[in-house]
Amino acid sequence: MTAASYPALDYPALAQPFTPTESDAALPASADVVIIGGGVIGICAALELAAQGLQVAVLEKGLIAAEQSSRNWGWVRQQGRDRRELPLIVHSLARWEQLQHSTCSDLGFRRTGLLSLTRDAKELARWQRWAVRGRAAGIEVQELDAAEALLPSTAAPWLGGIATPDDARAEPGVAVPALAAAARRAGVSLHQHTAARALLLEQGAVAGVITEYGTIRSHSVLLAAGAWSSLFLRHHGVRLPQLTVRATVARTSACAAIVAGTFCSTDFCLRRRLDDGFTLTLREDEIFDLEPDSFRFLGDFAPLLWRNWRQIKLRAGLGHFVSSWRRQRTRTPQQHSAFESERIYNPAPDTTVADRALQRLKHGRAQLAETTLAASWAGRIDLTPDLVPVISPVDSLPGLVLATGFSGHGFGIGPGAGRLAADLLRGAPPVVDPAPFRLSRFSDGSPLFIDPDVI
Repeated sequence: MTAASYPALDYPALAQPFTPTESDAALPASADVVIIGGGVIGICAALELAAQGLQVAVLEKGLIAAEQSSRNWGWVRQQGRDRRELPLIVHSLARWEQLQHSTCSDLGFRRTGLLSLTRDAKELARWQRWAVRGRAAGIEVQELDAAEALLPSTAAPWLGGIATPDDARAEPGVAVPALAAAARRAGVSLHQHTAARALLLEQGAVAGVITEYGTIRSHSVLLAAGAWSSLFLRHHGVRLPQLTVRATVARTSACAAIVAGTFCSTDFCLRRRLDDGFTLTLREDEIFDLEPDSFRFLGDFAPLLWRNWRQIKLRAGLGHFVSSWRRQRTRTPQQHSAFESERIYNPAPDTTVADRALQRLKHGRAQLAETTLAASWAGRIDLTPDLVPVISPVDSLPGLVLATGFSGHGFGIGPGAGRLAADLLRGAPPVVDPAPFRLSRFSDGSPLFIDPDVI
């Protein structure tokens, strides 16, 4: 079988609008850069590299954007970001605006703002501390008292909140495939249903990528494989502490626009959609499925787990544990890989989360009485121990750059992260300081820092 004759692979969730992307018929023999992973980070990096005249090939084991890049909330937010991410998200938001115009496609990008409200005094104080830092980064931040809370509550009254009017939203299942199509028009070759099995190494340095259909030679490779990155690296002796949580999201039928953009609280979180419904979920209601990596990286994640133990919903399913263990068995590049066995990770949603979110949304709001759930889905969010991504060269494998571990923040920051990854691959001056995102921070003795003011 060749990449040109792979069997049809349907997007399995069918819960969000999703635009299929065309593939190129045959793998090139070589490329200036090979990108492993066809999500928002890999596609944005491909766009940046193609704009510099480089020949780029993108490998995706399933379909472009079919995992977390189309399953996320669709927020393009500056509000509440870790202090290390602020320069990158400011650049990213501007880049989203440029891409909305330059791709001649409607990505669903709208600067409609983000409003967050709380009833908790400690949480409000944390947000107020973040507001000082956000303004210092050039972000417009409005602090709201109880009288200024813009979304009436039928539960206990709001204590106050914070708003960032320049924050935005976009449509994940439409935006990322549209960016991929733009990359293809710019000369990038896209190869779906094409799993990367291993790196080709010569004298300890990257010389290409071994795929299920053959080898592409290249001295520059970007690994942007999301939740699959740690497994890929393990076969090359590189340790990336990375765990995942399973998150449920839903969309509603068309309904009244109680907010124009995005909203977050302990009641529910939502985003206005182009189809006049909402993308809807609950905050901090992810499920942590036990798997072998849970024990392998327990020491790395202990501080984060200790800080958030009240919010952790632990599930110990034998089937998931065994399938995770089987993925990690050592294989040669000539053997069928775990990346081929599971083309698209498509976990079942937690319907209780979707139902509870809808009940809270409708409670006391007569204008939403007829609102229903149109669909729900789940995705797998990859986490790092400090909830900050790794965008970094790998010192032990010259020629390899990572862009992974975005901890649920990847969609909005994707264009900026893609630009930084492209800069590192080219050896160009980086768009922001890459030091906070280096892989070595987990092994060089640096103290683990978890930003206490992140929203």
